Amino acid sequence: MRKLLIIPIVVVSSASSAGDAVMLEAGAYEVQMRLELPHVETMNVQKTAQVCITDGGTRGIVVMSENNPLARCPASNIKQTADELVFDLICEGHNQAVAQAKFQLLPDRFSGAFEMKMGGKNMTMTERQTGRRIGTCADRPRS
Repeated sequence: MRKLLIIPIVVVSSASSAGDAVMLEAGAYEVQMRLELPHVETMNVQKTAQVCITDGGTRGIVVMSENNPLARCPASNIKQTADELVFDLICEGHNQAVAQAKFQLLPDRFSGAFEMKMGGKNMTMTERQTGRRIGTCADRPRS
């Protein structure tokens, strides 16, 4: 007589479903920024800084390039779906600077870019950022 041995197989998936938002963990992040201008190959503006990533809104992801009016402009159209965060920066007034942000989020890091147009100057540039979590924030961020 033959015996059939049945072995149950359990499959565990660590991937989140498409509808689940990735939770970028709040805390201190080291962010590397690179500014790119079209048709300018020798542009070498880079910067590394620490920022405090938060739980809401743009999560504390901001324009980091110096003397950039977009660093002070309000965010709008903030949307996070699955592992992506997108939002707009629109400065007040006629013919002002605007930017579209698009970032990929993981639990302990992020990467993405701000596509910027600088008001009446008809100048476009891209600020690329990558950040990785390095710990907790030293001070509680201000809203």
